[in-house]
Amino acid sequence: MDRQRIEAYVDAAAAALDLPLDPAHRPGVLAYFAVAAQLAESVLAAPLGVADDAAPVFVPIGPGDVPASSGVSTR
Repeated sequence: MDRQRIEAYVDAAAAALDLPLDPAHRPGVLAYFAVAAQLAESVLAAPLGVADDAAPVFVPIGPGDVPASSGVSTR
C-alpha cells in the first residue's frame, strides 16, 4: 500500500470513528499503518494449499511439540 492510500485510509477511518487525530501524532500513526500494511502483504502472500483451513479452535503448542521435520527452529 503506498503512502497516499495509507493517508487516505487513516483520514477516512478517523473521520468514520469521529476520532480526532492530533497533527503531532499523524506521522507516527501513518508510520504504524505502513508497517501494518507491509505485514498484511506478507501474510496474504503466503501460499495456501487445499488442506489449509482456519482452525475452529486455536490450541497453542510448546516448542517441544513442533515436529522435527517442520523446519521450524525450536531454539
